[in-house]
Amino acid sequence: MKEQKRIFDLLLQYEERFPEQKLALSGKEGKNKWHEYTPKQYREAADSLSHAFIAKGISRGDKVAIISTNRPEWTITQMAATQVGAILVPIYPTITAEDYRYILNHCEAKLLILEGEIVMRKIQSVHNELEYLKEVYTFVDRKDFPYWDQLLEFGRQNADDKTLEERRAAVSEDDCAMIIYTSGTTGTPKGVMLSHKNLMSQLANLKQIPSPWSKRALSFLPLCHAYENMIVLLYQSLGMTVYYVSNLATIAEAMREVHPTMMTAVPRVLEKFYEKIVASGKTKTGAARSIFDWALNLALKYKIEDEDRTPWYNAQHKLADKLVYSKIRQGLGAENFDILVSGAVSLQPKLCSFFSAIGMPVFEGYGMTETSPVIAVSCREKYGREANTVGFPLGGVDVQISGEGEIICRGHNVMMGYYKSDDQTREIIDGNGWLHTGDMGRFTKRGQLVITGRLKNIFKTSMGKYVNPQIIEEKMVQSKYIDQIVVLGENQKFVAALIVPDFQALKDWCEAEKVVYTHNGDMIHNLNVKNLIKNEIDRYNQELSKTEHVVKFELLSDEWSQENGILTPTLKVRRKKIAEKYSGLIQHIFES
Repeated sequence: MKEQKRIFDLLLQYEERFPEQKLALSGKEGKNKWHEYTPKQYREAADSLSHAFIAKGISRGDKVAIISTNRPEWTITQMAATQVGAILVPIYPTITAEDYRYILNHCEAKLLILEGEIVMRKIQSVHNELEYLKEVYTFVDRKDFPYWDQLLEFGRQNADDKTLEERRAAVSEDDCAMIIYTSGTTGTPKGVMLSHKNLMSQLANLKQIPSPWSKRALSFLPLCHAYENMIVLLYQSLGMTVYYVSNLATIAEAMREVHPTMMTAVPRVLEKFYEKIVASGKTKTGAARSIFDWALNLALKYKIEDEDRTPWYNAQHKLADKLVYSKIRQGLGAENFDILVSGAVSLQPKLCSFFSAIGMPVFEGYGMTETSPVIAVSCREKYGREANTVGFPLGGVDVQISGEGEIICRGHNVMMGYYKSDDQTREIIDGNGWLHTGDMGRFTKRGQLVITGRLKNIFKTSMGKYVNPQIIEEKMVQSKYIDQIVVLGENQKFVAALIVPDFQALKDWCEAEKVVYTHNGDMIHNLNVKNLIKNEIDRYNQELSKTEHVVKFELLSDEWSQENGILTPTLKVRRKKIAEKYSGLIQHIFES
């Protein structure tokens, strides 16, 4: 069997490698119906789309853009574009019209396929300013533009197998396959060029992580992000059926319908899962409640390595699994689960223990778009999966810690460069090929990588002391009453914080303490609530150096999200936005 060197080789060899596989891709249509593609239908749809691209004049190296949530047609578009030698440009469906104007002009996209009424209106508002765009299609018929079914039919009517095969043969593993524009926490988006080799090398070094029996994957993180895109390619390389969820609000429902064996998540999603599980236990009474609470506390003490758990713990765990954990898995639709991969930001150790204990083992990974994206990841080796670490460096990737404490790497994962920006490329990749991540880290004695913060986020107080806000934030969010936090204090005499409480936990506490709960905006000014949060801060301050102690704080009632611009699509906080939005409040903290 031929070696798989280009993205579309996964498609071309799918039926041969996995003859037993009946379903390749599936996406939810409406409330109940799943739109399914067999391997043959998947290949035929991609080929028809490729024929359409060729007939529409898409040449080798041209850019095909896609703005959409997760759906099978997203992946079909990726395969169709790359096998004609075009470059796919995936774009987030949550950004502004001005961002669309910039990205589509910068990459010189010739054809765009989009999803959603809101996105379509944004594109229409800047359509006359898009210099290179010749064709716009929507996935469903929205009357204003031609749509997906028409494009496929056009491809079928203009099928030219000989030309398509010639176009495939001309594609090299060193060719650019994708340009992914970084969402970023500051500045103008940069187009990261990733080659077929960048992406396929990732798969070669990750394929041993899922179990051979794992065959049902759920995809709900944005496919336009390098992390989820690479994982979905991995699923295909292993012959898994990929079920796409376009709406985060329907994840739980989809899990119960699909019964996945593997999926990815970000810590924020896992925190929400955990909170709902804990809340479900509070509805129980009597012995059932006592058993649930006992099992929950037991799970939080779970040790990942077998030898680190005592026979007594294992006996209790076996009973807890029978009485509680198996029912949690059943409720989640995860009865037969293999692994859950977490990335973007660090996961609280208690959540790593909890999900591993209930039979949904968490594998943490680390990387960035510029590294295709994986630099390090948990694995099945001994101590390959430890809380507070992101595992060992990926095979074929050299990772070191610079003299400044920065994580640097080089290898098959390092991008081709930033599109149209040699200067910015040289700023991040030095003359010896080392990519400078901007993250700080260290290695454990066993060789696992630990992320300790962002270089640019470290600040110096007016007393000349350096403070790493990430360390403080990760400590404070261990409190069940603190949902989101940003630590401040650059050029100030002390460290302070803006905090969004966990309002559900706050309501429960108020009910238990006989404190009248009115509404979120009122409760952040309640003296009892402020004292509660202060006590939590004081408790975690004891685990920090005196320089890192949070001295003052303010509570906020508005949750930070993508919608209000505070979080990136991967749920990282845009600190610059925080500083702008709450400038008056921040000034008050340090002047009062």
